[in-house]
Amino acid sequence: QWQLVESGGGLVQPGGSLRLSCAVSGFTWDSHAIAWFRQAPGKKREGVSCIVLRGGRTTYEDSVKGRFTIYRDNAKNMVYLQMNSLKPEDTGVYYCAAEPYRLCVFDPGVFDYWGQGIQVTVSS
Repeated sequence: QWQLVESGGGLVQPGGSLRLSCAVSGFTWDSHAIAWFRQAPGKKREGVSCIVLRGGRTTYEDSVKGRFTIYRDNAKNMVYLQMNSLKPEDTGVYYCAAEPYRLCVFDPGVFDYWGQGIQVTVSS
C-alpha cells in the first residue's frame, strides 16, 4: 500500500516559519517525484514545489522562490518543505503528492498518490 502522510502544519504569524513533512511509504522511492500543492479557500489547487527523488532536482512556484525550500531525506523516505517569511496568502491546505514520471510539472492530474492534506494558516 502506498501512503503519503503530512505533518507540521499549524498557525503562524506573518514573517514566521513552518516546516512541513511528508512521510512516504509503499512505492519505489527513487522512481518518483514528490510535490507540494496547496489550496486556499475559494481557489483552485496550485503547485508549490516539487523534487525528483533521484538526484534532487527541484522546482518552485514563482511566489515562493527564495522563501520556501524543498528537500528530501532518502534514508528516512521523507520530503520536507521549509517555509520562511510566511505571508497571509500562503494560507491553505497543503498536500504532498507523488508521480512516477519525474516531470515536476504542476498538473494535479499527473499525480497518482496524495496525502490527506494539512492546514497552514498565516495570520496575526
